[in-house]
Amino acid sequence: MTQKNLNRCITTRSSWLSFILIPALAFSGQALAQQTAGEEDLGLLEEVIVTATKRAENIQDIPVSITALSPDMIDQISQGVPDIRFLSGRVANLTIESSFGRVFPRFYIRGYGNTDFDLNGSQPVSLVVDEVVQENPILKGFPIFDVERIEVLRGPQGTLFGRNTPAGIVKIDSVKPIDVPDGYFKASYGTYNAARIEGAIGNGFGNGWSTRLSVLYMRQDDYVNNAYTGEEDAYEGFKEWAARFQLAYDNGGKFRALFNVHGRDVDGTAILFRANIIKQGTNRLNPDNYDRKTVWFDGQNEQDLSSAGGFLRLEWDIGDLTLTSITGYESVDLFSRGDIDGGFGACVPTPVCGPGFIPFDAETSDAMPDHEQWTQEIRLASNNEGVFNWIAGFFYFDEDFSIETVNYQSFDGEPNWRLGQSQQAQAYAFFGSATWDVSEKWRLGAGIRYSHDEKDFVAARSLSPGFFQGIWPSPFGPIVENPDDSQTTWDLTATYFMNDDINWYARVATGFRAPSIQGRLLFGNTVSVADSETSTSYEGGVKMLLAGGKARVNFNLFSYTVDDAQLTAVGGQFNFNQVINANKTKGKGFELDMQARIMNDLLISYSLGYTDTEIDDPNLAVAPCGAPCTVLDPPGSVPGSVLIDGNPLPQSPKITSSLIVDWTKVLDSGQIYARGDWVYRDEINFVLYEAVEYRGQSLSEIGLRLGYRFGEGNHDVSVFGRNIAGRTENIYTIDFSNLLGVVNEPRTWGVEYAWRY
Repeated sequence: MTQKNLNRCITTRSSWLSFILIPALAFSGQALAQQTAGEEDLGLLEEVIVTATKRAENIQDIPVSITALSPDMIDQISQGVPDIRFLSGRVANLTIESSFGRVFPRFYIRGYGNTDFDLNGSQPVSLVVDEVVQENPILKGFPIFDVERIEVLRGPQGTLFGRNTPAGIVKIDSVKPIDVPDGYFKASYGTYNAARIEGAIGNGFGNGWSTRLSVLYMRQDDYVNNAYTGEEDAYEGFKEWAARFQLAYDNGGKFRALFNVHGRDVDGTAILFRANIIKQGTNRLNPDNYDRKTVWFDGQNEQDLSSAGGFLRLEWDIGDLTLTSITGYESVDLFSRGDIDGGFGACVPTPVCGPGFIPFDAETSDAMPDHEQWTQEIRLASNNEGVFNWIAGFFYFDEDFSIETVNYQSFDGEPNWRLGQSQQAQAYAFFGSATWDVSEKWRLGAGIRYSHDEKDFVAARSLSPGFFQGIWPSPFGPIVENPDDSQTTWDLTATYFMNDDINWYARVATGFRAPSIQGRLLFGNTVSVADSETSTSYEGGVKMLLAGGKARVNFNLFSYTVDDAQLTAVGGQFNFNQVINANKTKGKGFELDMQARIMNDLLISYSLGYTDTEIDDPNLAVAPCGAPCTVLDPPGSVPGSVLIDGNPLPQSPKITSSLIVDWTKVLDSGQIYARGDWVYRDEINFVLYEAVEYRGQSLSEIGLRLGYRFGEGNHDVSVFGRNIAGRTENIYTIDFSNLLGVVNEPRTWGVEYAWRY
């Protein structure tokens, strides 16, 4: 172990664990103590039903580390006008970040993810919405509204869900149509004239038919000034709408159908990169160059996205079997342009630049003008209550898209680089899974999946600056890559039911991610291809209902190894973006989910995740800082490179933790309530190598909501605040020319009215 790693291991991690674990165990113990005191009138926790196994089951009976978020919990943590990143840290060992703001989230489970910012980047965490995979990263930003449940499945899910799921799955299920009147309306207004209006209306109209229409509209004013141009309130505003229409049919149990169409439109500003906001020699914000409401841009900033999709789900009950077909389609169109250097001018050859040193200007746009995704799944499953249950099926995936990247001269806005990429990807798989109740105490499970994946990729550069043409001629290409691979993944589980309320489980599972391609021919003439990665994960845990059903505690330990791990090296001295393979990456840790009804009117939900990740490749080296920074890694054999063996994975905090406290008091006229929430994530590395400046500080945020329900609970008026402590930290960087950063969302306040029927 290097001195650097030793120092990292003996920091105050243990004190943080004590600080977080002791209150968690305390409130569980309090629930137990109140039970033994004989308080018979405490309400029981609701049973949590999930579809993690593609059939409805109690979350306590599934031998996988799962967290499920209810609509009430989602309401509390998503107030205001957030994007899907509001989920980050709310589930143990789940983090989400973005360099594109609202439209391109990157997911990490147990520290395992992908930092690639190119629009064709593959991710090892899959997003599945209403059983349809959202493969391209641009599809993953669809807003969350009118949702029945969010499930996060940790560890490889290659048997049932397949492509690109070696780290896990975020699974979202929308509220489905029913045959009685059902709906809601909600409106809020807050800081920066932020407004959110959402609602749904549904009903049945006889003979088994029912519908539901769900609509969301969000907006926010610009509030960040451009000190370079003198324009006030220039950035951070947006308008976004999304809608979902569903038509359902049920003939009484033998045949069911669900038709869904949905769409989204975003018009706003791209994420704000801020030049030199990191103080050199530290990882703190530099007050000389940073002000939350001010940037110094000489380039344009805009972002537009539209998407549309739908699916048809058909289901037949045939005796003791259920046949299901799901046909899905998704399409997205994106344009995003931003001032990537985060400042104005270029200090070489002229001294007119700032804030801080800007060696060269960079203003870039990324566009995805053409995109189509088709998916088809057919599966057959047992639907009996016997001791042996199984599911088997076939999955097909087809995606076709193009990408256009343009770099501009900020002084006149004219393009000086132009490159294009196109990719066609096809994948298919056969899968099967089964469980067997060996006895009243033991249940065994097994699954297997054969997957084939192939890509046809083309990249070319049609324009580069004249003074660069001797090194990077224009035009260049096309470069063609056609990687493909086939793999078999599997899992084995065993569950021991100690009694009706406590069970122990063990799971071993494998995962697979097909070859990845990085073809951004901006400052280079090569396309990088990373070979397939495979993973093996071991997990064991206990799931408990305590205090007569008033407390739920789920805990597990895990470890995993990824062979030929795909990593993305971004920026550095040579400003390349390429995918590489590490010999191995490793992770180990635990997850704790707890919920307890402490008193009749007090419910507490708590999660804690701990993950220790490590790159295991003694010879793997990358280019370090493109900006002046303090590198902690030893030099590699190639001059100008550093070794990254032993480093943690980027965007991988050791600790994530979340707490929600829900207090409700029943009055004669209605209910008053107070809800508080707290989320914490530990320090993170932004890049593969370690440097003082590129290690993000720990971040915690507090939310609060105070409200009053009346009219038999159908009306709800509340005030709320997000990040009420006003914590500000650098949360992202692009390492290429200056100590650039991105800050978290500011403190906001608002009021909300909701009506349900």
